Amino acid sequence: MSATLDDKLGNITYSNLAIAQIAANAVMECVGVVGMSHRSTKSSIARLLKGEHSAKGVEVTQKDGVITLDIYVIIKFETKISVVAANIIENVKYAVEKQTGMKVDNVNLNIEGVKVKD
Repeated sequence: MSATLDDKLGNITYSNLAIAQIAANAVMECVGVVGMSHRSTKSSIARLLKGEHSAKGVEVTQKDGVITLDIYVIIKFETKISVVAANIIENVKYAVEKQTGMKVDNVNLNIEGVKVKD
């Protein structure tokens, strides 16, 4: 699936992977984030995604030119979760809208784990 932005000069099509990578990079810039995680479906164990695989921690859905993001993260112990979460949501929304020119309707943040030690 992909998202398309119609412009007076033509159309720009963004793959969901490209949008997910923008969102994942924005998440990793936030203080208190250890990394991205897969959505926990089979077990209660959160798995940390490294480097280029971090985009797998973002699910992108697009309808009528509006993007919804579901993000799965692992945060550091001894951080205020509400502050970290608000920062992630704001940073992701800003980055995706600025870089793609498309509207982000919702950023749904899922805390999949808390890392106690390095």
